[in-house]
Amino acid sequence: MLAPGSTIGILGGGQLGRMMAMSAAQLGYRCHIFSPEEHSVAAEVSAQFTKASWHDREALAAFASACDVVTYEFENVPVEPLSAIPAGMLAPGTRALEIAQDRVSEKRFVEELGGLPAPFAVVDHDADLAEAIEKVGTPGILKTRRDGYDGKGQWSIASAHEADGVRVPASGSVYEGKVRFECEFSVILVRGREGEVRFWDSTRNRHDSGILAHCELPAPAIVGEQVEAARTLAQKIAEALEYVGVLTCEFFATANGPLFNEMAPRVHNSGHWTIEGAVTSQFENHIRAIAGLPLGDTASVSGTMVMDNLIGANALDVAKHLSDPKAHLHLYGKAEAREGRKMGHVTRVG
Repeated sequence: MLAPGSTIGILGGGQLGRMMAMSAAQLGYRCHIFSPEEHSVAAEVSAQFTKASWHDREALAAFASACDVVTYEFENVPVEPLSAIPAGMLAPGTRALEIAQDRVSEKRFVEELGGLPAPFAVVDHDADLAEAIEKVGTPGILKTRRDGYDGKGQWSIASAHEADGVRVPASGSVYEGKVRFECEFSVILVRGREGEVRFWDSTRNRHDSGILAHCELPAPAIVGEQVEAARTLAQKIAEALEYVGVLTCEFFATANGPLFNEMAPRVHNSGHWTIEGAVTSQFENHIRAIAGLPLGDTASVSGTMVMDNLIGANALDVAKHLSDPKAHLHLYGKAEAREGRKMGHVTRVG
């Protein structure tokens, strides 16, 4: 169990790290941020900040030596340099990163556990795309195997003709068939060091241009009908990875049951509502888990809740958002409100 006053290292300097650091401070911990970014919104609320490349093994080793436990706030941290961090100090471990960073590995891993992803085919070279389309059909989506998030690195293909001239990235891609679904939802769980697992309620999620825009409780009835099967798979994933911390799995609710979309080995945008909407937030429970503390209650405090992401320049109209006395506004401290950038979120409970 990590004693108060200990230092928690966080790989990544964005808003997820910021909210984790704020929860850590509430529990008496100091945070040390490691990020290659010049300006880190997580570092603004933390005790220490190391600015260095992900591939600077010497800097990573020095960072780890100043921490009692290390975690990460996003899944695209390069895995190989993390060997500079002593074994057992990183939670969750690198296995979750290795799988989540490669869409093909992720889908195959889930299939081995009995999960059902969308139909897919591996596309390593330009010549593979036509064969993949013939196998999976159209419409579909060509996605990079690595580094895609918030709709980046994806190309819709409505017909085989549209694939003419499409260039496959050197790192390879995966072609997925588009599926008919009623709605999207997340399963967010936390797993402690002793294997205890707790779940938050699943929200209905809506995306705009590939970016999460809106979450709501209660979710439609179909989510309630399928959430137990989705939770079973998510727990299998966590246990197979010997996972410690918060894990998120995204699903499509379909006529044939929950269809696995992707996993995020971290706290997640679709769980931001838990700050006000649950007894214990995803951020606090992640800190509790990696620190070896007892997990907090994940029950919702109300049956009705909405969370909206604040994206782009409109996010900074504070008076507008707070004109609703039930609104809980979170701005992340980012200076540049460019298009498609998550600047904050607002939650309304009850």
